[in-house]
Amino acid sequence: MYVDHLTLADFRSYEHVEITLDAGVTTFVGANGQGKTNLVEAVEYASTMSSHRVASEIPLVRAGASRAIVRARVRAGREDDRALVIEIDITPGRSNRAKLNRSVLTRARDIVGTLRTVVFSPEDLAIVKGDPSERRRFLDALVVNRWPRMAGVKADYDRILKQRNALLKGIAKQRSSRDDDALIESTLAVWNEQLADVGAELLEARLDTLADLGPHMATAYADIAPTNNVASASYRTQVVLPSEPSREGLREALAEAMHQRQDDEMARGVSLVGPHRDDVTLHLGDLPAKGYASHGESWSYALSLRLGAFQLLRADGIEPVLVLDDVFAELDATRRERLAAGIVDAEQVLITAAVAADVPDLLSGVRFDVRNGEVTRNE
Repeated sequence: MYVDHLTLADFRSYEHVEITLDAGVTTFVGANGQGKTNLVEAVEYASTMSSHRVASEIPLVRAGASRAIVRARVRAGREDDRALVIEIDITPGRSNRAKLNRSVLTRARDIVGTLRTVVFSPEDLAIVKGDPSERRRFLDALVVNRWPRMAGVKADYDRILKQRNALLKGIAKQRSSRDDDALIESTLAVWNEQLADVGAELLEARLDTLADLGPHMATAYADIAPTNNVASASYRTQVVLPSEPSREGLREALAEAMHQRQDDEMARGVSLVGPHRDDVTLHLGDLPAKGYASHGESWSYALSLRLGAFQLLRADGIEPVLVLDDVFAELDATRRERLAAGIVDAEQVLITAAVAADVPDLLSGVRFDVRNGEVTRNE
């Protein structure tokens, strides 16, 4: 799949812009602050309804405007003329609205999966060096890319977790009065059951995806940074996993772990067990990459995770759009060339660069110059 037309209204720095795109490689070149990243961020948002740059939607709306619109026409492939038009109306403080071929969707998140993207950015270094939340976010995004319905599962898990935490917080504040222990226990049991049910589905998807990602990631790392150290990853959780995890086995394991930690949770007023507390340990050889890998090794690892995700999606029969946001400036010449070799045959690659010379010749294609919010095709 690829995007062949992009329209933005009051998105980031753009009051209005329309761009016709091609399959293959497209590079947006411009100095920092000119708006090139805003273009590829919009493509990402049309795919995931999220941004790799910010958590809030407020910065996505142009200053002085009340809402923004992202519209993208997506082609099924170079040899397939079928097209879908995605439109998302972003209104901070209110629920977003989404349309598919001009039909309003009941839930905006149902647009997720119509367009698939894999985004490389300088922020990817945090997957290797950052907090567990960065690795959970990476893995969950890949899960949703593989199975778009998991966006709803993740949203349900977050909602249940929020409500369970609110109950636990209330219990912690009222520990001195235990006349209503039976009511507390029965109410908490309801949320325990829901969290275990939905958490088991999320955990199963994470475990399956990490297992499938491993070989692709290891191959990508060996291609980018030839070394005797093999890149691998393992899932870390406080739950005692069954020897052969199944949905029901994982549900029972989560329920048992919550039971074991229930007194601690009620005392502290927070959920201590579940996928929201898990981590992924990234290894180089026998050592964890975090804390032991050099800066260059960490960059290679981050790239291998994204390349591995790209190859995994392809193995699933999905051809995602690749977005490389200001990545080449962070890499030495060798890593640039090896990264380029790993993605040159993608259906569509969208690149941003401050300096055109940073992009390897292997990725030569269509170029747009971006200056003061003006986007001009360089013929």
